[in-house]
Amino acid sequence: PSVTSRHGVAKSEENSKPSRFHLDLWFYFTLQNWLLDFGRPIAMIILPLEWFPLNKPSAGDYFHMAYNVLTPFLLLKLIERSPKTLPRSMVYVSIITFVMGASIHLVGDSVNHRLIFSGYQHHLSVRENPIIKNLKPETLIDSFELLYYYDEYLGHSMWYIPFFLILFIYFTGCFTPVEEESRMPVPALLLMGPSSLYYWYLVTEGQIFILYIFTFFAMMALVMHQKRKGLVLDSNGLFLFYSFIITLLLIALWVVWLWNDKILRKKYPGVIYIPEPWAFYTLHMNNLHAAKESF
Repeated sequence: PSVTSRHGVAKSEENSKPSRFHLDLWFYFTLQNWLLDFGRPIAMIILPLEWFPLNKPSAGDYFHMAYNVLTPFLLLKLIERSPKTLPRSMVYVSIITFVMGASIHLVGDSVNHRLIFSGYQHHLSVRENPIIKNLKPETLIDSFELLYYYDEYLGHSMWYIPFFLILFIYFTGCFTPVEEESRMPVPALLLMGPSSLYYWYLVTEGQIFILYIFTFFAMMALVMHQKRKGLVLDSNGLFLFYSFIITLLLIALWVVWLWNDKILRKKYPGVIYIPEPWAFYTLHMNNLHAAKESF
């Protein structure tokens, strides 16, 4: 009986635990996403090639290494801040898989981005790239396709599935019966733009729209289910939910803008047409740079 009572007290304390907006964690999370994930290929292109020879890790690779350490740490801290006790085993397995996938991606992405300096064009498939299709023996092309598979498919799957799973697990604990806690402070509103824009980049560059939209639908279903119980999203849940909504709008605008691009259409066939930003860059922005240099 005493054990039961202790558990009952713990449970009531857990349920009465007030929910505050985690400004520090969301700020660090957004900042390191922009600097270490979005910023890594930019750093690789901007910094002088003499500093990071092609046969050595680039500046972007060191950014990626830092991302692989800091992101799991911040995700764990986010889970710890949840007012609800969440399934620890699932969280730990997800974090381990996340680190494995991000590390696999680090190697594949490092080589693929270094190939840009040799004339590799991301808007073309591996076999259609001029610097690849003339390789001898032809079995080398298979090796580059394997590298592309580890980078774009296996690495992305093992990286992003646990990432979105952890966010959803955290989201399940973001409900409260207190209406006053269902408000976002001004800093949350300011952070929502950069956060949503990063998720747009993550979904489009990672080609994970199906994973993202299923996560978003699961969030919507959970919100409607909890509403019947008289529970509403707290400030952290609102921040995450609204960020996903804005992300969807940004993706729609991106697709509409590039809807009639015949070259990117060939690169991304099928029903779901969502071009990668870096494919757009190598196709259009590189041409603009070349035109300026010719003048």
